[in-house]
Amino acid sequence: MPKTKFQGIIFGIIMSMTMAYGMEVYNIAVKMGYNTMAGGFSNMTNQVFLDALAEASYMWIFVFLFSNLWGNRIGHKLAARIIRSEKDNPFFITVVISSCTVFIMCPTMSLTAAILFNLILAHAPVSQLPAIWAGTLIKNFPMALLWNLFAAGPLTRLLFRAVFKNRPQSPTELSEV
Repeated sequence: MPKTKFQGIIFGIIMSMTMAYGMEVYNIAVKMGYNTMAGGFSNMTNQVFLDALAEASYMWIFVFLFSNLWGNRIGHKLAARIIRSEKDNPFFITVVISSCTVFIMCPTMSLTAAILFNLILAHAPVSQLPAIWAGTLIKNFPMALLWNLFAAGPLTRLLFRAVFKNRPQSPTELSEV
């Protein structure tokens, strides 16, 4: 969808923010124990959304940084092994690229979260990092994939199209194509 570097940055910022916020809502709800209560996540309160906003306010920067350093690049390379751009349906291509990117980004962000929240902030021993990382990845991967495919991805594309709808390009943006 993005046609210029500038548009790619804007798209990346929107996607990073929507992914970080959704995953923070999920992780904070789990941390508060809503998944173990009778009624489960249906018992969530608005406090979850506020707490998630606080954590997502800085976690999106990690998402943006890591996705631009390797997540998107490796995800696209993996997807290229599966898709045939000249023959496959554009929807299928989008799903495969999104899934392959989550396949790279979820372990990356799970490791980041394990280090930040468990080792640095909760003072867990470094020797426990492999187990903490594995547990974090097992917990987050299904949600990250579903959130990306059914919420963050479509919302990001909708917002991106709204921002760049019929927008005249500047000479600088035209030269970046």
